[in-house]
Amino acid sequence: MIRSSQNADSQTQSALPESGQTASGSITAAIDLGGTNVRAAVVDDSGSILAQDRIPTPTGDADTQFLVGLVEQVCAQAELQPDRAVIGLPGVVDHVSERLIAAPNLPQRWIAELTEKTLQAKLGCVVSLANDADLAAVGEATFGSGRDHRDVVYITISTGVGAGVVVGGKLVKGTLSGGEIGHTIVDIGAAQNGMPATVEEIGSGTAIANSAAAAGLPRDGAEFVARVRSGNEQAIAIWETAIAAVGVGLANLAWIVAPEVIVVGGGVGRNHDLVAPIISAQLTRFGPERAAMIAVESAALGDDAALHGAAAWWNAVGRTG
Repeated sequence: MIRSSQNADSQTQSALPESGQTASGSITAAIDLGGTNVRAAVVDDSGSILAQDRIPTPTGDADTQFLVGLVEQVCAQAELQPDRAVIGLPGVVDHVSERLIAAPNLPQRWIAELTEKTLQAKLGCVVSLANDADLAAVGEATFGSGRDHRDVVYITISTGVGAGVVVGGKLVKGTLSGGEIGHTIVDIGAAQNGMPATVEEIGSGTAIANSAAAAGLPRDGAEFVARVRSGNEQAIAIWETAIAAVGVGLANLAWIVAPEVIVVGGGVGRNHDLVAPIISAQLTRFGPERAAMIAVESAALGDDAALHGAAAWWNAVGRTG
């Protein structure tokens, strides 16, 4: 287990410690369940991370009991018991039935176990499920690069492309988690011919790697970006095509939401100097008249955005219990 907290050397305990609160109010256990790693933290109302752990996402015959163990472990480090828990999931969350309903990158047998009722019984505290991009959007809008703006779009460009929208401190959502900009079509001709046509199919890290390999360039993200920075014409063309597709998707979204700022995260998105100018150009070209005024900022919270977001999640989704 990789630990990164001031209490990282404390001994693992098998159960949650006695209940406790900091001066800033409620204590929240945050889980960011990804296809590769599971990140966990204890956060207070100010968004401060009091303790943090990370483990590889279990495979094989594992069930979701590992989430309970991870929450216990991180709470033991912080020597606090949470009042509530927020679980970020890489899939579609039904906010009415309070369950995960689709997650292509997780073992499908987990879906039936990932319900608020089931996890509340296991954790002994109230639980809220969140789409992982939505949770990161709340984090960046509240504590990160969007904190000085009212209307915020967060987009992560990584293996896939996800997004969340926060307006006036509230997450824009319906019965199901939305903001799935990655699956919006930006090339109708390609779509009609069964070719890559969505933001994710053209502009994700996976799409860039596939295009790079087809051109005889490195699939590895860092090596490929190094080729872009060195002036390799093939690499630049692949990069510009990919990020331009993301920019068109954001221009479409800007017609609907009109954000003040777009916060860009994810492994590809971290290359802000290579990403922001292309996105801004597409916003100006294809977005509403005021799109040229939309700031394009780099995510301030990095991989921890969803963990910070758990501290503000209850308010962002209008939950009182």
